[in-house]
This record gives sequence, structure tokens and C-alpha cells, in this order.
Amino acid sequence: MTFLIVLFIIILIIAAYSIKVVKQSEVYIIERLGKFSKIAEAGLTIIIPFLDQVRSVVSLKQQTMDIPPQGVITKDNVTITIDTVVFYKITDPAKAVYEIQSLKKGIEYLAITTIRDIVGKMDLDQTFSSRDSINDELRSKLDDATDQWGCKVDRVEIKDITPPADIRDAMEKQMNAERNKRALILQAEGEKQSAITIAEGRKEAAILQAEADKETKIRIAAGEAAAIKHVAEAKAKEIEMVYSAISNANPDDKLVQLKSLEALEKVANGEANKVFIPFEATAALGSLGAIKDVMKDDTRKRKMQKEIKKDDNNE
Repeated sequence: MTFLIVLFIIILIIAAYSIKVVKQSEVYIIERLGKFSKIAEAGLTIIIPFLDQVRSVVSLKQQTMDIPPQGVITKDNVTITIDTVVFYKITDPAKAVYEIQSLKKGIEYLAITTIRDIVGKMDLDQTFSSRDSINDELRSKLDDATDQWGCKVDRVEIKDITPPADIRDAMEKQMNAERNKRALILQAEGEKQSAITIAEGRKEAAILQAEADKETKIRIAAGEAAAIKHVAEAKAKEIEMVYSAISNANPDDKLVQLKSLEALEKVANGEANKVFIPFEATAALGSLGAIKDVMKDDTRKRKMQKEIKKDDNNE
């Protein structure tokens, strides 16, 4: 009975050493008599007790490594502190175990030296503006270097770049100066644009006003010209009617001369008027004088005839 119990215990111990359950996203590195034997993947694995042993459990998940902040000297001799994180994944578990003593230490040291090499070739301002290029270059170099260790570096991110306190103060002052400069430039540009807009508005207003004045004068002149034309047409019609009436009346020279004298009398009524009698008018006046003398002689003859008849009656 005791023998059976001992045998059962031995079987349990052998089973415990022989049966291994590998979790998902993990592999076991199995050695036989100290030599690499196989890679046990996820699931149930049977090994030979006392001959096989699990050398290492390797995770196949994406892993992160926070690189301690490192002081790096830039090209312009400024010491800055860079904090970096590396994302990597094991692709060959056997190499990750046998090709390097400590994969994490190897990646850490390699990342530190590579960061110093890359940033040491840049100026301070360039390090702030070239984070993406630094990340890409650092990832490429780490990936090439860790390929022999069965590791693939997927991403490298610079979390923070910290310059010294005096450099930060100088940078803040420079940034304030730049912001003030940009603000003044924007204000000047705004005032310039405002002045240009106002000037253009005044120019357009003046042009419109000039065009309006021009149009007004043109219309006034057109109206006056039309009025003058109508008046001239009316005068012409009046003259034509008068001329037609005179032509129809067929006046003789004496009537024309008398009408001329009547018109001359009206003109002479003004106190400040000086009348210059034309030659035709003087001829008319001479005719009138002759008519007056004839009328006087006729009156005398009539008086003499009356006196002769009177004397005859008395006798």
C-alpha cells in the first residue's frame, strides 16, 4: 500500500514536470540537456522530465520600454534632456534569448547612444521642429540594430525635450518678442488695408459724383438747347406768320415807312436811348415833310377861294 502511494506521488511529480500549458501570445524556450530543443507555442506541451527544461518564457505581445531621460548636447553646445519611449515586438524568440544577454538593456543602451548621435548633429531650434524626423531616424536605426536579436522596433516617440532654465527664459522672451512683432505687423497691415479701402471708397465716390455732375450738366444743357430750339422755332413761326401777313396785305412804301417811324418813336421813348435814324428813315421823314407842305398850300388855296366868294356876295 505504501509503495502504491509513493508510486502515485512519483507519477504526479513526473506529470507536473512533463505537462506544460502555454498561454496565448507566449512561447516557451525548451532546452534538452542544456541545449536548445524547441519553441513551445500556445497550448498543451509535453516535455521529458529531467531531460527537458523551460529556459525562458517569451511574450509575443507589443511591448513598450520607457528610456530614462538623457542629457544630450546639441550642435550649438546646449544641453537638453530628452525623454523617449520605444515600442518593440519579438519576432524570433530563440534569438531574443540566445543572441543577447538582456534584450531590454540592449535596446535601452542602443536608444541612448543613437539619440545622442542624432541630436548632436542638430541645433537647438532644429530639435524642437524636427521631432518627426528624429523619431523616424531613431526607429530605423534601432530596427536595423535589433534585427539580429529577433526583435522589431515599430515606433519610437520623443515624449519631451527639456532645455535648461536659462534657455527656456530666453526662448520665452524670444517668443514674446516674435508674437509682439507679428501683432504689430498684423495691426499695420490692417491699418494699411483700412486706409486703402477708405481711399478707394472716396475715389469711387468722387468719380460717381463727377459723373453725376457731368450727367446733370449734360441734361441741363440739353434742356436749355431744347428750350432755345423751341423758342427759335416759335420765333421763326411768328416771323413767318408776320411776313406772310405782310405779304398778303401787299403794303406800299409809305405804309412801311410810317410803321417804321412808329417803331422808332417807341424806341426813342426811353431816357437812356440814343436813336440813329437810318437812311431809309430819313427819306421817309422827307416825304412826310413834303406832304405837310402840300397840305399847307392846299389849305391856303381854300381860304383864298372862300374870301373871293365872300367879296362877290357883298357886291
